[in-house]
Amino acid sequence: MGAPRTTEVAGGVHFVEGEHVNWTLLVEGGALTLVDSGYPGDFPALRESVERLGFRLGDIAAVLLTHAHVDHIGGLPALLSEVSAPVYATAPEAAHARREFLQQATPWDIVSNAWRPGFLPWTLYLLRAGALKPVKVPSAQEFPTPLDVPGSPVPVPTPGHTSGHCAYHLPGSGAVITGDTLVTAHPTSRVDGPQLLRPFFSHDQAATVAALDTLAGLDASVILPGHGPVVRQPIADAAQHARNLL
Repeated sequence: MGAPRTTEVAGGVHFVEGEHVNWTLLVEGGALTLVDSGYPGDFPALRESVERLGFRLGDIAAVLLTHAHVDHIGGLPALLSEVSAPVYATAPEAAHARREFLQQATPWDIVSNAWRPGFLPWTLYLLRAGALKPVKVPSAQEFPTPLDVPGSPVPVPTPGHTSGHCAYHLPGSGAVITGDTLVTAHPTSRVDGPQLLRPFFSHDQAATVAALDTLAGLDASVILPGHGPVVRQPIADAAQHARNLL
């Protein structure tokens, strides 16, 4: 897989762009919080992104999930074979990560859209990235109250893309990790900038659209999406831009 590109978007907030999916590292003192983990094939890039910051995997104090699709939890089985960090999510998404149920685009969804521009090379990439591997995180659990992890992220439930999808607000940095509720690019999209993924990627597209209102209410102007580059724009404007594309 490709080498990751890491950008420090604010003090202690490191946004990592993998080849086709992103994760975030929050640094506080000598410890890290990891938000999402890429595909199974991204694990070497995940390790590299941690080590480039001068840390080791063992310095990860907690893992947070935006949601439990394979491109966001794929690196965790390998990570958790080396470290014992807790994995937190909303209650529904923790169950999703444990694979008590599965809400994910099916192979038929992909094949039936193969005629669209960008889909065929992206599909071939999925095979290389390990997207067909059965991935689950048995240790995933609901957030403790209060959530006290490095970087002080604030969970913001945004159900729709999955039933337990969650964004993370970083009030001290004016940033928000939007996961797949709001992305800024995708190999299957012909446009750039804040947008929604194609409807078949989401469990409930109407709820995903409604979740834009939740994001729009946050005080944030640095957008860290699950797919695509960082966008520096008021989140309310970004959400409206995505709506305008519908």
